[in-house]
Amino acid sequence: MVQKISIIGAGLAGSEAAWQLATRGIDVDLYDMKPAKFSPAHRSNDFAELVCSNSLRSDDAMHNAVGLLHEEMRRAGSLILAVADKTKVPAGGALAVDRNLFASQITAALKSNPHIRIISEEVTSLNDFEDLPVIVATGPLTSQSLADDILRLIDSQSLSFYDAIAPVVYTDSIDFSKAWYQSRYDKGDAKDYINCPLDKDQYDNFVAELLKADKVLFHDFEKPQYFDGCLPIEVMAERGPDTLRFGPMKPVGLTNPHTPDVRPYAVVQLRQDNTSDTLRNIVGFQTKLKHGEQERIFRLIPGLENAEFARLGGIHKNTFIKSPVLLDEFLRLKQKPNIMFAGQITGCEGYVESASVGLMAGIFASLLMAGNTPPIPPATTAFGAMLRHLRDQENIEDFQPMNINFGLFDNIAPLVLPNGKLKHLKGNDKKEAYASRALKDFAIWRNAFENI
Repeated sequence: MVQKISIIGAGLAGSEAAWQLATRGIDVDLYDMKPAKFSPAHRSNDFAELVCSNSLRSDDAMHNAVGLLHEEMRRAGSLILAVADKTKVPAGGALAVDRNLFASQITAALKSNPHIRIISEEVTSLNDFEDLPVIVATGPLTSQSLADDILRLIDSQSLSFYDAIAPVVYTDSIDFSKAWYQSRYDKGDAKDYINCPLDKDQYDNFVAELLKADKVLFHDFEKPQYFDGCLPIEVMAERGPDTLRFGPMKPVGLTNPHTPDVRPYAVVQLRQDNTSDTLRNIVGFQTKLKHGEQERIFRLIPGLENAEFARLGGIHKNTFIKSPVLLDEFLRLKQKPNIMFAGQITGCEGYVESASVGLMAGIFASLLMAGNTPPIPPATTAFGAMLRHLRDQENIEDFQPMNINFGLFDNIAPLVLPNGKLKHLKGNDKKEAYASRALKDFAIWRNAFENI
């Protein structure tokens, strides 16, 4: 029985995976190219370096999906959350940390664990491991040489180097007194798209706001190399006032049932983003607008005035695989199952999400190496919802990284009142129901993998 595994990358995911394996008595060779070589974004010699922010976002387990994920990770024995709790700094309802203390304490914990051997060198080929178990956790800035080697194993359409993300809204926050369901020219299912109409004044105002909005600046290591198929919406607007109206906002093939005799001047479409249809992405709206500007400007669209965003748009350098095509339910590469992937390279987005996928990879690997079949976390939990996103077959060709949010969970059934009527939960009541169910189902899953 193999009792040793290699992990490539000592970021959040790799560090968490190494810890989960080591605490289960499995020897780990943890490879990281620092300090001999650094990615363009990293500066510290320590592992689990937080590059963009020191915040792990909301710590409210009962009303926020990322806070719920925090709590599930704590209960699963997460190193990342344990150290975050020890190094936290005041941040209101968020879990923010002293990033230097956070990284140094994680590094110290890994280096002092007798089951973990640190190897400070760059891995450039997965062939080096032959058929031995390995977890690839190299993050969104995977070195070019290793990315090239990953391409050797998969087709070129399944590895992205530039990440263009459109905003995603909660379906139940769309105002259907203005919006309607219809596919263009009535092709496909009638509910494939939700349509939001704009008249000429609304369209002209929308374009004007796009043009003067604040944009996020690229990092020094990023070059704004756009492809015509995924231009930021504000870049399209710069090409002329009618560019959007003849592009992603074209009104043809659609009839507004609220005003059937008046053709919309422009239409914004929202496409189903997950199987349960709790989320809708705004088609063609990838953007470099600052987040506050996105919320302000996109709420100018009729039907989205009160939209709640599960994810805001962005474009940045990123390396991630098309996980729904390539990975099995245990995060193994289907065509070479000794290779697992974890963290942001799988298509999760965010510090906590990355660490959570590393945690799952560590648990799965430990059980598989012992000859056992790992239980899969149910999609009612934050772990299971994140894993299901990585396996989602709904938008497999348009797979994009995603933060954890309640729209990824199995939906909450309405309450049956004593009179037999149904009460659909909303707001905090709905979030509390999601969280309570998740923690109950998480306990069952944890007991299942702990007792194998």
